[in-house]
Amino acid sequence: MSTRSSSSLVTFSNPFSLSGYPDELPAGEYEVVVEEELLQGLSFEAYRRTGTYLTVQSNGSKPGRTEMRPIDPKDFELALKHDQALVTNRNDSEAAIAPQEDKI
Repeated sequence: MSTRSSSSLVTFSNPFSLSGYPDELPAGEYEVVVEEELLQGLSFEAYRRTGTYLTVQSNGSKPGRTEMRPIDPKDFELALKHDQALVTNRNDSEAAIAPQEDKI
C-alpha cells in the first residue's frame, strides 16, 4: 500500500493542552505531521488519514529531544480555535481602550 505524509507549521499564542496528555504545552510554533494511505481499487486517487502527530520539543530531563505525539485531529482543531479566540478577544479589548489618533 502506498503512503504519503505532509507537514505544516502552526503557531499557538497561548499555552494549550490536548486530551490524552497531562502536561500543558507552551505557546510557540509546532510541526503537525499527517500520514495517509492510498485507497486501492478506486477509479480515482484517494487517500485515507492514518495518523496525525504533533512534534513536541522536550523540556524536561532530556532537553533537545523531540517527540512525535499522536493526536486527535478534532481535538487539535478545537485547541487551535480556542487559541485564536483568545487572541481575537485580547486584540478587541486592547482596541477598545486605546486612545484615538488625531486625524489630519
